[in-house]
Amino acid sequence: MTAALPFVTLDLPGSGGALRASPEDFRVDEVPAYLPSGAGPHLYVRVEKRGRTTRDVLRHLAGVLGVPERDAGYAGLKDKEAVTTQWLSFPLAKEPDPAALAAPGISVLELSRHANKLRPGHVRSNRFVLAVRGGDLARARACAEALAARGLPNFFGPQRFGAEGRNAAVGRALLRGERTAETGRAVRDRFLKRLSISAYQAELFNRWLVARLHDGLFGTALAGDVLKKLDTGGLFTCEDPATDTARVVRFEVSPAGPMFGHKLRAAAGEALAREERLLAEEGIALADFARGGGEAEGTRRAARLRVEVALEPLEDGEGYRARFELPKGSYATVVMRELMKAEGTLPEPDEA
Repeated sequence: MTAALPFVTLDLPGSGGALRASPEDFRVDEVPAYLPSGAGPHLYVRVEKRGRTTRDVLRHLAGVLGVPERDAGYAGLKDKEAVTTQWLSFPLAKEPDPAALAAPGISVLELSRHANKLRPGHVRSNRFVLAVRGGDLARARACAEALAARGLPNFFGPQRFGAEGRNAAVGRALLRGERTAETGRAVRDRFLKRLSISAYQAELFNRWLVARLHDGLFGTALAGDVLKKLDTGGLFTCEDPATDTARVVRFEVSPAGPMFGHKLRAAAGEALAREERLLAEEGIALADFARGGGEAEGTRRAARLRVEVALEPLEDGEGYRARFELPKGSYATVVMRELMKAEGTLPEPDEA
């Protein structure tokens, strides 16, 4: 059962409105971790797609280029029901004709070269442009201003948990060594095993973050917190809560919540005690995550992000358009629920 997520802008009314009346209402531009150098054995193709999944596009381009699909590379998945741009890579020595690569729903924007294959995770961030039909622009602006000042809780969106949250339930059962039909399927299918365990890790992270919010600790550094530098991703342990809280407030660092695992970097002091209470309430121990092997080593995730949402009226005046950027692994769903005060799932593929 996934945690009920609080709002950090609960004191402000939401804009209401409807998201994604058409694919053009949801645009995502992938910002790569690096740009291709212009030289190397791998052809990099920047595409814009509409009504096609990333895997559809990979399959099409690999076929046209005569490259095995398994050798094609991508940094992140992008949804079918949206307009999206991203880089893809193919090991190819010859220079193709860009016009030959196009297909319905696929446009080639740019070609380049690089020394290595693109791999999942080679993403810095995603830029979103979302249309809210019928939404109140003034209310959205008030929520966006508050969100910029207070910070975005970096919750996992509902995409991570699957239908009725079953992915997380299966992950918990796997780690507890329970034998059911669902865990049996997951044991035989590595992708399903990884999906289920990561969903359970995400559920525990969300519950940890909900508790921080409820206890008034969202913008606070506790003694023993593992803190994450938001510019570099570096981790360190809080030894001076007063000094580090000031850095949290300035969005220099964030408490880094647990994605529990058997190799998780440990917190200390009060912060560790909070994490241990959460696991005790679940009836699970860190050692149980060893059953997940390499799928459950654990990591740390920033709890509080700075997000600045630019808003403008739609051309017909019936609603607004929201523009913002999020680091990889963060969900536009979480931003829009703060603006709209409505629950829902945007077309964001989970990339666990």
